[in-house]
Amino acid sequence: MILKNGSKGSDVKELQQFLKLNADGIFGNGTEAAVKKWQVANGLTADGIVGPATWGKMGLADTDISKSEAKPEAAKGNYTKSSYQSPNGLEVIEYFMPKDEYKAGPIKPEWLFLHHTAGWHNPFNTIKAWDADTQGQIATEFVLGGPSCKGDDESFDGVLVQAFPTGNYAWHLGKNGSQTMHKNSVGIEVCNFGYVVSGKTYAGAAVADSQIVKLAKPFRGHTEWHRYSDKQIEVLHKWILWIAKRDGIDVRAGLPALIKKNGAAAFEFNEDAYYGRVKGLWTHTNTRKDKVDMFPQQELMDMLTSL
Repeated sequence: MILKNGSKGSDVKELQQFLKLNADGIFGNGTEAAVKKWQVANGLTADGIVGPATWGKMGLADTDISKSEAKPEAAKGNYTKSSYQSPNGLEVIEYFMPKDEYKAGPIKPEWLFLHHTAGWHNPFNTIKAWDADTQGQIATEFVLGGPSCKGDDESFDGVLVQAFPTGNYAWHLGKNGSQTMHKNSVGIEVCNFGYVVSGKTYAGAAVADSQIVKLAKPFRGHTEWHRYSDKQIEVLHKWILWIAKRDGIDVRAGLPALIKKNGAAAFEFNEDAYYGRVKGLWTHTNTRKDKVDMFPQQELMDMLTSL
């Protein structure tokens, strides 16, 4: 996504908020001047255009593939598959992106963030789409496949794929109040389309009744959602526990602790998550009011409180 003088919309508003400008959503001369000033201060070419390099430096790029027009077949990497087994018995397929698509470590993991892709049930296509897009170094370390929204393909359900080598990182949180969470957090993307309206995804794809879950109360304005599968929740549970052990992250702190107190409301925006004040496990919705990943499906909440 490229923004420049004359651009309008919510992405411009987010940029203006980052630059502490009046967020009217219109990229005018004042916004252009502020962008140039910021680019100079951060060692970038001061052209006033917000492209991949500037988005990446700001840390505002998102892993949400619904914002990208990139096609997996346009990926430039020469992908090969290898696998290993975690100590708690999960097979992990290594499907590494080119080195220029993620940032070199070392990192000191203190947070674990859960996302969903807002798209494909095929985790390999998600990784290749990140490779093909022009938003910069955006990705999560792991992607967990799921069933198709039509319910006619379960071949990727529960398939866990690693997008880049351990010890490195990429942008996956967008705007937040911490300068260190991007670098010092592990991200897991769950393949899922998110909210459902009149039986269809935001992209217009039909969703089978078996793949829809109805929440007791609306979340972010929606009651019906593309269900996280039993297999996804099972694998996610095991993988969260392994990441906690591997990286020393307290995955019972943050969202799981809040669910025990507040139920589904724990998935709403939380300043302790946004500013990185509480280290532990969170979702993207905890740091962003404009995001819907992940949503409070009961089975997911039960799993998180059992950690």
